[in-house]
Amino acid sequence: MELKQLCELQGISGREELVRAAIYDECVRTLGKENVTIDRMGNVIAHKRGRDADAPHVMVSAHMDEVGLMVISATDEGLLHVRPIGGIDPRVLVSKRVKVGYAVPTRDGKPAQEPLSGVIGAMAIHQQTAEDRKRVLPIDQLYVDIGAKDKDEALEKAPAGTPITFDTAFTPFGEGRILARALDDRIGCYNMLRLLTCDAHGDVDFVFTCQEEVGCRGAKTAAYSVEPDIGIALDVTANGDTPETKLPAVKLGEGAAVKIMDRGSISNPDLVRDLLAAGERAGVKTQREVLPFGGTDAMAMQVSRGGVIAGTVSIPCRYVHSACEVIDLRDVEAARALLLEYLK
Repeated sequence: MELKQLCELQGISGREELVRAAIYDECVRTLGKENVTIDRMGNVIAHKRGRDADAPHVMVSAHMDEVGLMVISATDEGLLHVRPIGGIDPRVLVSKRVKVGYAVPTRDGKPAQEPLSGVIGAMAIHQQTAEDRKRVLPIDQLYVDIGAKDKDEALEKAPAGTPITFDTAFTPFGEGRILARALDDRIGCYNMLRLLTCDAHGDVDFVFTCQEEVGCRGAKTAAYSVEPDIGIALDVTANGDTPETKLPAVKLGEGAAVKIMDRGSISNPDLVRDLLAAGERAGVKTQREVLPFGGTDAMAMQVSRGGVIAGTVSIPCRYVHSACEVIDLRDVEAARALLLEYLK
């Protein structure tokens, strides 16, 4: 499956059905239906048998969901009130184009309704006071315009609970870089799909998780049922190569980032050592990642049952949780090569 296809699928937290269906089909094509399940939470679990039944059992995880919005009500003028799903900075929202609703096939066989086009609106600059221009409008003062003439029409087309995603074209630019929405964490899903054919030493469960952006919920239940010895999350991480960053964060184009710690977990030091060594054997660049914020599925895996040896391999990403995320494909390939070597 191409990265472009994955990024263009809509799937906010709790509404991952389009992404889940595509990933499930791809896993079945590669590993066979008998090795792929969807659990009650909505995670896709693809099991690959290793060469040595006594080797450690590994769970590799990447999340299917993306940040977005959800309709909660409408104004008399036909504008949609929304709430965020996942962590979104309101500064990045005004005037962004969005898709309202999903093209989900209906149970009665009727054609799926295509999502509506919309734009996130706010008071025009000509109408703002000097004080207005100094403050960031909170999300509860923004709205989504879908061209409805009144409240009844707006809620008929987009009732409360309707999911909203950013409408951003998948765009290659620069030298080997990609701009798109939902790279967090379709890039991890993309790499995991390409790892399904790996020559694994021990048994591996590749878990495509749901609801990571609202508390790593899918990883919690999956780790409990899979019972791995080792857990590795594949995700993106904040960059440190734009003017406003003051942290010793990682840089685009400098390789896969092996996480030492973030706010949610402290990686097992032996696993960190082994992942860095795998990157060296694979001949790819690696970076050490230390963050005072954020978290990945590793935080859920680490504390499952009696505890799991856990860590994260990250892809540096600019403008995370916005409509326009940016990654470098060289880092993606480095992460894949590192993990192939580690699992071998």
